[in-house]
Amino acid sequence: MSELTILISCPDKVGLVTNITRVLAAHQLNIVAMREFVDEANKAFFTRIACTGDLDEPKKLEEKLLENLPDSSEVSLINHAEKQIAVLVTKEYHCLAEILVKNQFKTLGANVKCVIGNYEGLKDFTESLGIPYHYISHENKDKSTFEAEVKEVINQFEVDYIVLAKFMRILSPDFVKDYAGKIINIHHSFLPAFIGANPYKQAFERGVKIIGATAHFVTDNLDEGPIITQHTTHVDHNFGVKEMVRAGKEIEKKVLLEALELIFENRVFVSGNKTIVFK
Repeated sequence: MSELTILISCPDKVGLVTNITRVLAAHQLNIVAMREFVDEANKAFFTRIACTGDLDEPKKLEEKLLENLPDSSEVSLINHAEKQIAVLVTKEYHCLAEILVKNQFKTLGANVKCVIGNYEGLKDFTESLGIPYHYISHENKDKSTFEAEVKEVINQFEVDYIVLAKFMRILSPDFVKDYAGKIINIHHSFLPAFIGANPYKQAFERGVKIIGATAHFVTDNLDEGPIITQHTTHVDHNFGVKEMVRAGKEIEKKVLLEALELIFENRVFVSGNKTIVFK
């Protein structure tokens, strides 16, 4: 008896759930959990189904499901093998540390295949946990040369996702296209928002009462890709810049790890510039 997750997105119409469950029953698959969502504005249907059973020919199940769904439907059959990831970093350690500790104790839901950094500061820590660290400097190189070197390392491994754990280089559209839908980023998001250098200092000077962080998929539009998850925390006049930085790092770790958990458990659909997340 094996476990199988099925993800379906398609135009909405009457009878979809009936058609889907009938096909699964015919293949002797038992539905353990099923979540659905209808995007009424776009007339789109999404479902995540967890099944158990013995499936000898997954391709035939996929074909049968597509036969019973509207045109332009998408079906993914996913076994429960762990995802493989590469992590990109610059100087800040807090998000990387959270990922590597969870990886060390097998609670990440994925395997970290490598860490790539454009500075050497995190090399010793990474390698102390048995993960290869690849130092690729960006200095005195144009973007295309730097990114080609990064790709060369990533492509040595068959990774499912690339995690930007406070990686402070803007990726080119060509790089993003090569790994479309596979790059996850974390960034601070303040209300109001502050861009540029020293965002926490700007927030302190403005006297903000809420700080937050956002995890999202990377697209060509900087920090505007589909949002996976967000959190905020309250601050007050007692918070200096150091306290805001500390609080900000804590919430960045929380948001990134939550987003990764959702992705690794196949709970996230991307629909245009939005996501549907089945928690």
